[in-house]
Amino acid sequence: MSNVKYSKDHEWIAMDGDVGTIGITEYAQEQLGDVVFVELPDVGREISKGDDFAVVESVKAASEIYAPVSGEIVEANEALNDNPALINESAMGDGWIVKVKLSDTGELDDLMDAGAYQEMLKELE
Repeated sequence: MSNVKYSKDHEWIAMDGDVGTIGITEYAQEQLGDVVFVELPDVGREISKGDDFAVVESVKAASEIYAPVSGEIVEANEALNDNPALINESAMGDGWIVKVKLSDTGELDDLMDAGAYQEMLKELE
């Protein structure tokens, strides 16, 4: 997915027009282990880049999810309420967390492309 950008906090965003789908990366879900609960934000909530807007709880820990961009939450992945393990099964697919209408698409320039994200992961090993 070439339209995907990554944050240093291991969130991803895939753009479709001015709406971005946000989730956590494969690396992040592997670090968390089995996800058992996701606290989703309310639709209509305004988030600012860097804010925590959701919580993913696993058997190991609870982890805040940080907004890679600013905007309004237009959809939350309600499927995660019944099946939080979707994040483990398909972190960059069916396990997405929210969709956000961006207030400043220029913030995408601060995020990494896939190559830069892979380089960052190598440094973490």
